[in-house]
Amino acid sequence: MNQNIALIIALAVPVVVFVGLRVNASLVFLSLCLGAVLVQYVGSEANELIRLVSPHAGSVSDSTVKFALLLAPAAITGIVTVFSVHGKLKNIVNVLPSVAAASLFVLLAVPALPPGLAHSVQAQQSWHYLSNSQSLVVAAGALVSLGFLWTQRSLFQHHDKRRK
Repeated sequence: MNQNIALIIALAVPVVVFVGLRVNASLVFLSLCLGAVLVQYVGSEANELIRLVSPHAGSVSDSTVKFALLLAPAAITGIVTVFSVHGKLKNIVNVLPSVAAASLFVLLAVPALPPGLAHSVQAQQSWHYLSNSQSLVVAAGALVSLGFLWTQRSLFQHHDKRRK
């Protein structure tokens, strides 16, 4: 049980931070999806690009580059959307995409960790529960995130106010 605490903390801390700082967790969830696409399509060539741009730079591990590609869009989105959720009801509803974003982050980040660390996390019982529910995390997170964003649509409509 002691090893499971680290994984539980990794799931709980982002939720508390997102809700406490009123970060739009729906956008963070979708940014994690973008990060996963970047890791899949850019991750293997990223080290070559780093060596091409800066040949004198030290070698960066493949897992470090993949982890950075995964985390960068979500981290930037989190910073940009701090205090963007207004109202008690929206902040309470923001808990759902926060849980989805934290769960997706853990699901995507653990395989991107260095092999020894990833294996130790994947040996935990709580990891098996989370990884077995990955389809539910992605599907429910996508639906909740889109629903949350669709309720925000009035923020993006510009009303023409004419002064007379």
